[in-house]
Amino acid sequence: MLKVVYALFLGLLLAAFVGIGVATFYQSPKYPEYPIELEQRAPDKALTPEQKQIDQKNRDDQKKYQEGFSRYNRNTSIIVLAFALLFLALGLLLAHRLDIIADGFVLGGIFSLIYSIGRGFASEDLAYRFIVISVGLVIALILGYIKFIKPTTVK
Repeated sequence: MLKVVYALFLGLLLAAFVGIGVATFYQSPKYPEYPIELEQRAPDKALTPEQKQIDQKNRDDQKKYQEGFSRYNRNTSIIVLAFALLFLALGLLLAHRLDIIADGFVLGGIFSLIYSIGRGFASEDLAYRFIVISVGLVIALILGYIKFIKPTTVK
């Protein structure tokens, strides 16, 4: 039982390592601050022409932020997907020598893949969502085959 807990813990640490690493070294766009000129106005009064300009600029900034954040989610998904593939490959390569550590790497790869899929969904790009889900499906099928079905060679 302790081995299972260790493998699970290692997998979670690897996924957290990637998620926090990406957040640290590839920072997300900053949300635009709401203009103070619009905060201070009375809600029942109409906007002045100057306030209308400020409001339009604020809307444009928010739209730019949304586009940038969608791009950020897509790029983050790609980075995390690369680490997930690396962890899965290491887990499969180490399976014969370091059984428990290899299982931890496989779990870390699976958790990272789940995180990558989540970020892919946040990118708001349907084609990219399909690609990420397809990659996840292919990885799951290959991993399942190698780990559980692949015939072992008889010496």
